[in-house]
Amino acid sequence: MTELDTIAPAFRDMAHRIVWCTVATVDETGLPRTRVLHPIWEWNDEHLTGWIATFPNSPKATDLAHRPDVSLTYWDATHDTCTADCSVIWEEGDAVQAGWDRFAGGPEPVGYDPRLIPQWTSADAPEFGVLRLTPHRLRVMPGSLMTAGEGELMQWSVRSTRSE
Repeated sequence: MTELDTIAPAFRDMAHRIVWCTVATVDETGLPRTRVLHPIWEWNDEHLTGWIATFPNSPKATDLAHRPDVSLTYWDATHDTCTADCSVIWEEGDAVQAGWDRFAGGPEPVGYDPRLIPQWTSADAPEFGVLRLTPHRLRVMPGSLMTAGEGELMQWSVRSTRSE
């Protein structure tokens, strides 16, 4: 297993370079659902945290009310991939404004003006919500590992850091 302080910045950097990822949830009948989303990630030398700006009344929100977990996978044409399995909570109060500001002031290409979505007129708009992602498993694989046998597969999970 890779140490979190090694894999977290590698994950963040690859995710921010690729930008868009497939995000899976599970509906109340146990069936998977996927969609393409645009998270932003922060690594503070101790914790990796992600955020997704999204509609709080979507099918995704219904799925998360039943099971507050997601799996995200980024992929690019060179076959670089990174995956995060995460617990999810909806931000509330001042944290929603902080989420808005995080996207509005975020680094390109992951930062953007949330007002690009017509219903998102402000952080207080009823159609605007922010999900906070807390990873419990990470995987980062350079495409060169698959295509040329070069590079390093990095994996981390909360379980691998707990003492048994």
